[in-house]
Amino acid sequence: MRRTHPGWQYRRSLPTGKEQGLSETAQRETNERNAENDTAEAPRHTGSWLVSRGLIPESRPQRVLALATFVNMVGSGVFMVSAALFFTHSVGLSVAQVGLGMGIAAVTGLFAGVPVGHVADRRGPREVYLLMLGVQGTAMAALVFVHSFWPLVAVLCVGELARAAGAAARGPLVRAVGGRQLTRYRAYLRSVANLAGSGAAVVAGLALQLDTRSAYLALVLGNAVSFVACAAIVAALPALPPVPAPAEGSRWAALKDRGYVAVTALDGVMSVHHQVLLFALPLWIVGYTDAPRWLIGMAALVNTALVVLLQVRASRGVDDTASAGRAMRRSGVAFLVGMAAMAAAAGLPGWLATTVIVLGICVHTVGELWHSAGSMELRFSLAPAHAQGQYSGLFGFGTGLANVVAPSVLALFCVTWGVPGWLLLGGIFVAVGLVMPTVVRFAERTGPLAGVPAAPVVGAVPR
Repeated sequence: MRRTHPGWQYRRSLPTGKEQGLSETAQRETNERNAENDTAEAPRHTGSWLVSRGLIPESRPQRVLALATFVNMVGSGVFMVSAALFFTHSVGLSVAQVGLGMGIAAVTGLFAGVPVGHVADRRGPREVYLLMLGVQGTAMAALVFVHSFWPLVAVLCVGELARAAGAAARGPLVRAVGGRQLTRYRAYLRSVANLAGSGAAVVAGLALQLDTRSAYLALVLGNAVSFVACAAIVAALPALPPVPAPAEGSRWAALKDRGYVAVTALDGVMSVHHQVLLFALPLWIVGYTDAPRWLIGMAALVNTALVVLLQVRASRGVDDTASAGRAMRRSGVAFLVGMAAMAAAAGLPGWLATTVIVLGICVHTVGELWHSAGSMELRFSLAPAHAQGQYSGLFGFGTGLANVVAPSVLALFCVTWGVPGWLLLGGIFVAVGLVMPTVVRFAERTGPLAGVPAAPVVGAVPR
């Protein structure tokens, strides 16, 4: 069943659910999807060289949200790079306290997405997202006054709750702004986020060389300001009115959607791969190979460059649930091949180990591109129009949980068990990828969109 996506302004030419002979529930959902899918893109500037090259989006709302994403990720990237040193060198906490505090905050944030996403569905995602950005900025500024463990935990928990909630509220915004170009636009936003993160790492590195409290405070306050700036940019977007929910529908539909929960769980398992290059590979290079240590930094650079350059291209054709399932399947195979190459570097001469690891990084990143394309498509396409925020919050729970458990999982598989552990984890990724298309079909059959035909998009090219 092919899914299409909404745009920005209503048209009136599509058949209603009643005209299609559907049940009352299916009528309502079809009419809602028609209203969304009938929305047209904002005026295009096709004459622009930057637009024609794909360097900036075509519509004004898309450019606004992309700019907000860039600003937000610059600030967040600066803080992520400097957080551990700020807490230990400036606040004066131990490494164990910092790890425990950040872990508590991460787990706490997992539970904010679904309820706040539901509020965004009913009150409007832009307004809720703006509120969460304000809370994040306030929490970040409050870190300036933190000098002990429990205040740190409290502030981090507030910030993480707002971050997870804001991500859930942002989901419907991305879907609406992306319109008929949603697949390409999601990929563009991911490239923008990675580019911003790379620039933030450079800025943070320069400040960290000073290793003074003033430098650390400048980074923290800079992140706080970035949230305010992001909110000011997002405020320029048109308000997005909530889609009416079916009267007989469940208030917590996402939690009762067995298919979507299953897809979320499998995607969470696959999302462990995000920490392979950041956590497992550095330990592997230093402890088990003769490759030079500068390769650790190069791994992040190669990965980021490939994502920035290739994410849009890798997302082409991943525009419905079936193609998303196939992309997830391909990603599992790529993860196994890439991890096998990195594992094979153990015991090889330095130059050969370096070559094999770089090859593994490239293949692993290809898997990441495919996984991101498939994951983002499933997040939106399997969710009903009236509950995008709630479903997005549930999907974010799976990704967030993966980030929490990934260090322990990778330490066990890739460090403790060595080469067999790398291969076993890669095999798990393959197994998840192979079963994903079947689970996606189950989610389509049993979910709230079952029996509701996707509304056509005016101007779409039939396939």
